[in-house]
Amino acid sequence: MREISISKFKATCLAVLEEVSKTHEPIRITKFGKPIAEVVPASPTEQPKASWLGSMRGTATFIGDIVSPVTEESDWEALR
Repeated sequence: MREISISKFKATCLAVLEEVSKTHEPIRITKFGKPIAEVVPASPTEQPKASWLGSMRGTATFIGDIVSPVTEESDWEALR
């Protein structure tokens, strides 16, 4: 594992992070020769979930007429 001093890490932080991302090799950060931290590559991310829109397509069954009213119009109080 490669080691760099904290002062060098501070000066080149973005470059070090990019290197870890590309090589997938961790880098140890030291302060006065003693390890204080390690920069490791990120764990693989989950695949993005599919959109919920349209996820129920094909699961419903239509029985009969879905447009006409369920009851007769004479049963409606609003039309009396």
